[in-house]
Formats: sequence, structure tokens, C-alpha cells
Amino acid sequence: MNRSAGVIMHIASLPGKFGIGTFGQEAYNYADFLYKSGLKYWQILPLGQTGYGDSPYQSFSAFAGNPYFIDFDLLAKDNLLNEDEYINENYGDNDNYINYGLLFKVKYEVLRKAYNNFTRIDSSILREEFEKFRVENRWWLEDYALYMAVKNHFNLVSWQEWDEDIKKREKEALERYKNLLKDNIEYWEFVQYLFFKQWNDLKKYVNSKGIKIIGDIPIYVAEDSSDVWGNPEGYLIDTDTLKPISVAGCPPDAFSATGQLWGNPIYDWEYMDKQNYSWWIKRVRESLKLYDVVRIDHFRGFESYWKIPYGEETAINGEWVKGPGMRLFDAIKDALGEVNVIAEDLGFLTNEVKEFLEESGFPGMKVLQFAFDEREESNYLPHTYTNNCVAYTGTHDNDTFRGWYDVTAPRDDVKYCKEYLALSDDEGYNWGFIRGVWSSVADLAIASMQDFLDLGNEARINMPSTLGDNWKWRISEGSYDEKLSDKIYRYTKMYGRCEELIVNS
Repeated sequence: MNRSAGVIMHIASLPGKFGIGTFGQEAYNYADFLYKSGLKYWQILPLGQTGYGDSPYQSFSAFAGNPYFIDFDLLAKDNLLNEDEYINENYGDNDNYINYGLLFKVKYEVLRKAYNNFTRIDSSILREEFEKFRVENRWWLEDYALYMAVKNHFNLVSWQEWDEDIKKREKEALERYKNLLKDNIEYWEFVQYLFFKQWNDLKKYVNSKGIKIIGDIPIYVAEDSSDVWGNPEGYLIDTDTLKPISVAGCPPDAFSATGQLWGNPIYDWEYMDKQNYSWWIKRVRESLKLYDVVRIDHFRGFESYWKIPYGEETAINGEWVKGPGMRLFDAIKDALGEVNVIAEDLGFLTNEVKEFLEESGFPGMKVLQFAFDEREESNYLPHTYTNNCVAYTGTHDNDTFRGWYDVTAPRDDVKYCKEYLALSDDEGYNWGFIRGVWSSVADLAIASMQDFLDLGNEARINMPSTLGDNWKWRISEGSYDEKLSDKIYRYTKMYGRCEELIVNS
């Protein structure tokens, strides 16, 4: 990466009239704002279809996109919706927080209207595009669409609770449900076509502004997913019950005294090694079609991962087990060539993990909020950075800077931070904090949108190991304006992270 700067803000957090951020006009406006700010990278959270808990890190498929992000105004332009079919729906009464329960009901009803219209309109071009999409993506789309159709047939319960014949993918059951649910299967395929069509158009526009998109690959997939149902042999799963033998998480740390029990099935790395990691190669290949750079979540888990017996209520009683290490990434590089990857290497790092990261050559992450512990020297302090890293004010798992500074950080850490960065009231403490990463030697510096706006912990995205209040925050319409873009640009240019801005009138 060349010396540059960027922002983290998820698609869901964009403003707009449909209850959640979409791929519509507000996303294009945001890209224009980033361009005027001199920012070269837009980092987002995973785009996968969310389920229980609404976490983008627990998706129904490693390859399918989130239908919530499909923009209805764009569907109207394609003659797939009439305005009166969506404009008067209730998408929520709070512009700053997403009501997922309401969205689940309303958005899928509108998407069903779009599909019904599609089946009736005479558009050979649209039908040809859809059929082309189905053929090119059949290798994952068929299982996904069948899974979603059967899941809805069984009132949305996990595939673990389906009838035994379809749960175990018996041949006769697969054929029976394909015939029984033919219309619903095509509906889910069509929804994915819409997602990718709108996303690809948006990405093309973002790239045309000289901005690259950093996407996010969760290391694990959800137990209730088409991936595990369709290919249970790739995971540590009991062949009789199809229940996981062990699940993923991480040990007790600064975020949680009992660790984090994610509950995802753990890969059968021996099986994947025998398959020459073909599934992971496909996953990275498809991700690099969606994004320009991929951040791989919990990268240290490829060197060693925390393995927890299935049924445990916390992550305490786990153990470290060796992962595939460079065998996996050598296979990926052999198949795909050099790949643009950011390694999420946060947490407790052993010497083996550090050596693994160095061998991979991927840039790791430095989070400024982790730097200010007066009890010990920290390699998150900016003067310790190297070029080959990505420096962040905070990530989606952190509080906002303002929330950290005012509420969650120990007062001694705040005092140290203020002294180290020479924070001043005149400038604004958040801007001094941002300058801490902007002025570092890290090739790429990234701040959250909340930190640019100096928002408190009411704007926090995620509190690890909690359920119910995460992933909901949305930015206020009009809060990113020319005054803010001018200030971001001034600092970005000052620290050599962008060229002279030429704005076409």
C-alpha cells in the first residue's frame, strides 16, 4: 500500500429512508464525501446475510449477500417496483438505530413484490442477466437458495431442527424439496442477483473516485448456515448427530473475563488440507471480486485457535490447537497469486503468531486505543509502528474515541494519552487522537466515522460477548458535510496521505 488514509463505516450505518443503509444514493453521496476528504480506503464490515443476533460475523452463507442492503429506489428505476409498493412502508421510527425485527418483516415482503413483478414483466435483458448470474454462481447459489427456502418452510428454525431426511441431505429429500419449493428457491436466487448487481455498480463508482474498498472475512462460518449444512465434512462435526464436536471462541481477555464463546463450528483442517484448501481458495477468490482488499478476522486463529468443547456455557474451558499456518496461505497464493490482505492480529500474540504474520508478509493492525497502559511499554504506541501495518483509532469492537476517553478508559490511561498525544481543547481531543495515527509511519491510517464526528458511546457498533444492542447505529443525515471533508482533507494532506485534491465542478 502507498501512504494513505481511510475510514471504517459499515453499509448498514449509512443514512436513508429504508431503516438501514443501502446501496442507494446515500452510498454514492458518501463516496463523494470520501473523495473530497482525500481518503483512499473505505472499510466496511462483512456483507453477508445476517441471522439471529444480527451480527455480520454470523451469516447464513459465506458467499451470499445481505438482502437488507438492496435499495428499493434502484429497483424502481429497473421497473421491478412501483413507488406505491414500498414508499409508505414503516421501516422504523428512529433514524439513528436499526430496528432489525421490523426490517425482517417489511424488507422481505417488498423484495417478494419485486420478484413477483420480475416473473410478470417482459424483459429478456433482465432474464438473461439473471440466468447468467445463476450459472456463474451455481456452485454456491444452489445450496444457499435451497437452504433458505427449506429454512422458511420450517418456520426459520436451524437446519439442526429440520426433518431428518432433509437435515441429512438424503437424495430423495433433496429432490422432493427442490420440486416443492421451486418458486421460493428462485426467489432467493433472484434476491442474490439483485444484491450483487447493486453492489457491483456501487463498487465501480467508488473505485472510479480513486477509492478502494476493504472488506472483511470472518474466520469462521455460522453453524446455522448453508455452508455447514451443505458440507458438514469440512467441520469437526459428529457424523451421526451432525452436532459440532468443538466450537470456536477466544480465551479470557480485556474484552471479557470469561472469554468469547462464538459457537461457530471449527474447521476440520486435516480434511481441508487433503482438499488442498479448495473451499478457502474459493472464499478468498470471491471476496477479492467483492472488495479490493480483504481483512481476515482473527488471523491468529490460523496459527493456533481456541477450541471449546460443544455445550460449554463460556469460553474458559478451551485449549489452544495448532492451525494450518502457512500451508493454507501458500495454497491460496499458488492458486490466486499475491493477494491484498490485512491480517487482524489483535489480542495475545505468541512468538509463533508473530513469526507466522511475518512469514505471510501481510500487514497487521495497530489500534491506538490499546496503546495507553502506563504499567508497560506498548507496541500500539505510534512511535513503535513499522511501515507494513494499518493503524486504527479503533475498530468495530472498540468504543468510540469519545466514549473511551470519557467513560470506559481507566483515568490513568486517559492522562497518559493526553500527555503522549498533546491533546488540546482548541483542536478537539478527537482530532489529536486521529493525528496520532495519521502522523505515524504506518502505510495506511484509518479512523472510524464516529471518531471523525466525535460521537460518544451511544454510537458504538459492537460490545463483544453481548447480544441485543449491537450493529444498530446509523449516522445522522447531513452530519458529514463540506466543513468536515475540508478538515479531514487538511490533516490527510498535511501528513502526506493524499495528493493535491482536484474536484471537478
